[in-house]
Amino acid sequence: MPVNIDTVYQRVLAIANKEQRGYITPQEFNLFANQVQMDIFEQYFYDSNQFSRVPGSFESSTDMISILEDKISIFEEFDNGTAMSGYTASASGVILPNDFYRITRIEVTDSGTSWPAEKLNTNDFNDVRDLGPLTRPSTDRPVYNVRQNILRVYNGGTNLVNPAGGTCNIHYIRRPAAVNWGYVVLNNKALYNANTSVNFELHFSEEKELVTKILSLAGVAIEDMALYQVAEARDVKDINQEKM
Repeated sequence: MPVNIDTVYQRVLAIANKEQRGYITPQEFNLFANQVQMDIFEQYFYDSNQFSRVPGSFESSTDMISILEDKISIFEEFDNGTAMSGYTASASGVILPNDFYRITRIEVTDSGTSWPAEKLNTNDFNDVRDLGPLTRPSTDRPVYNVRQNILRVYNGGTNLVNPAGGTCNIHYIRRPAAVNWGYVVLNNKALYNANTSVNFELHFSEEKELVTKILSLAGVAIEDMALYQVAEARDVKDINQEKM
């Protein structure tokens, strides 16, 4: 269930306007909201790395890795290569979607059997054809590389594999869609318009975090350090509670 953008905006306004602290315009809110959504989204991966180093809980409902996986799963996508945004013949690869964030798994299919591909950096990927027969990628040991948003795959054949030909199963994580608090102006007042609005795609549990972080940015924008400090204190408290 996504986080309703109007709910977040109204809560932000209610706190920011308390004691006449200032008004946050829809344009400012949308700017802050998109920045905060990406900050929270990217933090999932840093937190996953951190929590993977410590023992977890036997209960999936309280295990932080399981909780983070649930939040990330909202953005997991699958493609067999045929629906990608375009085929780049010169690179024998595919242009990844504009919302592409990172690949989680590539499987190369040959003669009805699929094998997972290993990710290589650009230099190593360009050098793999010069490797000896024992170390060169093969049908059951394919490799892949992402450079400038182009996916290239190689399994030891004469040419690079064409991912756009349906020979690859591509598992990837996309970015959240840009949010927007849409509105119409009536009597010089902005009124919420659900038809032109785009909600947050983050897990519903992030609603409080969104409000807090947007308030922090708003405090800087309206030059209210008290509001900024209150929001920052709430944020630190929430982070400490989550990581205890």
